[in-house]
Amino acid sequence: MGQNKQDDKIKAEEHQDQRIEQIGQLTLDKNDKHQDIHLLSIIGEIEGHDNLSNNSKTTKYEHVLPQLAAIEDSKEIQGVLVILNTMGGDVEAGLAIAEMLASLSKPTVSLVLGGSHSIGVPIAVSTDYSFIVPTGTMVIHPVRMNGMIIGVPQTFDYFKLIQDRITGFVCRHSNINKEELEELMMETGFLTKDVGTILVGEEAVKHGIIDEVGGIDKAICKLHELIDLKSQ
Repeated sequence: MGQNKQDDKIKAEEHQDQRIEQIGQLTLDKNDKHQDIHLLSIIGEIEGHDNLSNNSKTTKYEHVLPQLAAIEDSKEIQGVLVILNTMGGDVEAGLAIAEMLASLSKPTVSLVLGGSHSIGVPIAVSTDYSFIVPTGTMVIHPVRMNGMIIGVPQTFDYFKLIQDRITGFVCRHSNINKEELEELMMETGFLTKDVGTILVGEEAVKHGIIDEVGGIDKAICKLHELIDLKSQ
């Protein structure tokens, strides 16, 4: 009997390690409150329809979206903790992840570690409550496009449409207004040879993008609090 329990424990640990290695996700279920929390990490570049090189750290949206649907359908999972350290990436994929997170009925909390840049900003604000560590950064800039584009008015209208979708989402899920957000996007004094703004820690909170400065301890504590409120 003891050997079987030991074997089951080893298998469970191996399964957990595989989940972390393959998709950067696991379930936090060893807490005193006996609440099952799903940990979702948004790491590296957010990959869209095109595969990036094997040398790139990526978050694949085709992995994240089904998992979020499974979380919504799960009776066991009570909350979601999202950890971000991303340079941004594919706009459509990033917005899809953000919209899925925002529409979950389970309590959600995000924590920006390192950075949550570009399309990582909508993901960071899509949760019920958001944190950023003191040294965490967020880069706010207009939509960029790689490769060749056709220089016609319709192209720039399309860029504006994408930008309005991002701006609208961020403003709906945070405490910054559209005018201030667009001003940060078009700032020319922060980024060399480019436009945009770098916000560090407390600055992101002062601008109303992130709710609070804090680390993993505060993020998990807040999520437990939200779960308790929902269960009342």
